[in-house]
Amino acid sequence: MSGHSKWSTIKRQKATTDAKRGAIFTKLGNLITIAAREKGGDPDVNFSLRMAMDKAKSANMPKDNIERAIKRGIGELEGGQIEELYYEGFGPAKSQVIVKALTDNKNRSASNIRHIFTKFGGSFGAVMWNFEQKGVIRILKDNFKIKSEEDELELIEAGAQDIKKEDEGVIVFTEIEDLQKLNNFLEKKSITSESAEIEYIAKEEIKAIEEEAEKLEKFTEALDDCEDVSDYYTNISNI
Repeated sequence: MSGHSKWSTIKRQKATTDAKRGAIFTKLGNLITIAAREKGGDPDVNFSLRMAMDKAKSANMPKDNIERAIKRGIGELEGGQIEELYYEGFGPAKSQVIVKALTDNKNRSASNIRHIFTKFGGSFGAVMWNFEQKGVIRILKDNFKIKSEEDELELIEAGAQDIKKEDEGVIVFTEIEDLQKLNNFLEKKSITSESAEIEYIAKEEIKAIEEEAEKLEKFTEALDDCEDVSDYYTNISNI
């Protein structure tokens, strides 16, 4: 099983240029605001907020920005109402794509995301049927200290359902309700994760041919660069 490959997205957020830093901070701020609004502003009891804050810190988002986003979420600061929206459709190479948007203007969000799909020969359409939600934890290869069979058994007992090893690192899949428990287990083992999130995972995947790779890459980069797009998931297994 696999979602879209997020290693390149993670790297871009950490090494972002000044020109794109504002857009990335807006995305991360909206993520923090939504998490704080849903389950409160204390990261010690709000796992989603803690993960969003960790992601913001790894992208070198200033502490003041993080605190403002939390205050906006719990109603201590005024600001546009952030909505969580999902768009689904078909991208290049007959890919199925789900886009998660966090936005204060759903008309702008729909227009921008539709434009990206259209620009690369795609369109909105129903694809959610081919996806299911899973807890997903990504760990860089050098940080993954699960080596022995006994270690793997402990990982499974902590909630891991599947482990996928890629060139950049390891992806561990779990049920949504076990995500926090599994992440806590990894932390106790001094294993630092790059991300721990609920994602849409394709039930059936397809591989893109080499000739389509460049168009797919430009399509996903356009989604990454769109300020309204918080995340995206696809059924293409080799991007």
